[in-house]
Amino acid sequence: MGVTRVEVDVLVPTFQRPDALAVTLAGLAAQTCRSFRVVVSDQTADPVATVPLVAATTRILEQHGIPVEHHHHAPPRGLAENRQHLLSLARAPHVLFLDDDVWLEPWAVERLLEAIAALRCGFVGFAVQGLSYRDDHRPAELEPFEEWVGGVRPERVRRGGPKWQRFTLHNAANPTHLGERLGLRPGEWRAYKVAWVGACVLYRRDALADAGGFSFWKDLPREHVGEDVVAQLRVMERHGGAGLLPSGAVHLELPTTVPQRDVNCYDAVGL
Repeated sequence: MGVTRVEVDVLVPTFQRPDALAVTLAGLAAQTCRSFRVVVSDQTADPVATVPLVAATTRILEQHGIPVEHHHHAPPRGLAENRQHLLSLARAPHVLFLDDDVWLEPWAVERLLEAIAALRCGFVGFAVQGLSYRDDHRPAELEPFEEWVGGVRPERVRRGGPKWQRFTLHNAANPTHLGERLGLRPGEWRAYKVAWVGACVLYRRDALADAGGFSFWKDLPREHVGEDVVAQLRVMERHGGAGLLPSGAVHLELPTTVPQRDVNCYDAVGL
């Protein structure tokens, strides 16, 4: 049997969430696509790689021929620094930044790769679905929805402009309701315009590096939020980006591990 070419490095930052991480890894183990490697950067004081559930799902991935690397990267120096550390470990042409509290549909990685190849943009992503809100329909929040027609193009999105309002598309279970509204057949997907996408984003690694990655972490205090927004806005301005429907990502809806949220990277880096 030949060695499967690694098309994607799945980069998972984690902190004090071993059980959620195990669910995330289990979702990866069930992917129809096998051409990826998993790299976990753990900032928990006591490494989680040996926690039984994490160790078990790691073994399942390896049994399926998917390499897994666990890196204990402590002490924490902030979300952006951890993402930059993960990016420095990447070797594949694509990187999927996947939060440690997200479960993926079995077709998710394959769909992301198919879409980024077809759209030829800097990133594509699945907005995570909060399924506890599946009966909470918010039609007003879906009004900014706009499909990409004729290909994805670079665009500048900044706070205060009309494009920024697209963030409401990703509240609660809005991605679920948008997907249902499109009435797509199995295997079909659509690309749409976003302000940003949280928790599950596939980048062309060269496009993310061209936009500076998360190197701005050096200008931030340890406690901050919104690092993924800054990186995506910069990639989008150079190479374009898109959300995909239906979404293949489900949020586990756990409490945040970043309770101090006074510093937003958007403001700190002066976008």
